[in-house]
Amino acid sequence: LAVATRTIAEGEVMQLMNVRNPDATEAQYMDVIKGKTAILFQASSETAALINQQSEDNTDKLAAYGLNLGLAFQLIDDVLDYDGNTETLGKNVGDDLAEGKPTLPLIHAMQNAGADEAQLIRQAIRKGGLDDLDAIIDIVHRCGSIDYVRDKALAHAALAREQLAGFSDSAYKTALMSLTDIAVQRDT
Repeated sequence: LAVATRTIAEGEVMQLMNVRNPDATEAQYMDVIKGKTAILFQASSETAALINQQSEDNTDKLAAYGLNLGLAFQLIDDVLDYDGNTETLGKNVGDDLAEGKPTLPLIHAMQNAGADEAQLIRQAIRKGGLDDLDAIIDIVHRCGSIDYVRDKALAHAALAREQLAGFSDSAYKTALMSLTDIAVQRDT
């Protein structure tokens, strides 16, 4: 838990360092979400295994399950910032852009948009705010960024499910599998 707490703090610092940085890379983004979100899922799964005196192998598998579940969850959370419904989300669409956070939908869109559109996104990240939100949402969709990020989330969900393959069928395993599906199929 101490390692997880330190890693979460480091992830938050990495995210703060990237605020208003349109040059953040996909690798940097993945490091941030691993550190600030996925490590918490990992620690939860690993701690549950340790409390239940699972073997080292099972503990490692549950830690990997949690890490991949956390990555999938955060990827979908960032998709919903550009493809969600404000009423069902409980937060405003575009909150990350308003704060100048370069999330993967924006990073991917900048890499795949035309020069003028990429520049619009870069400027929006630099200044924060929502002045160009509708145009940016359109760009993110047209560039296939929503599908790209969803596909990455689904891949991490599949990796999480793979970690559970060796466990006996039980209500617990079913619940963990269902949790994985909920994480990537949610719209809130």
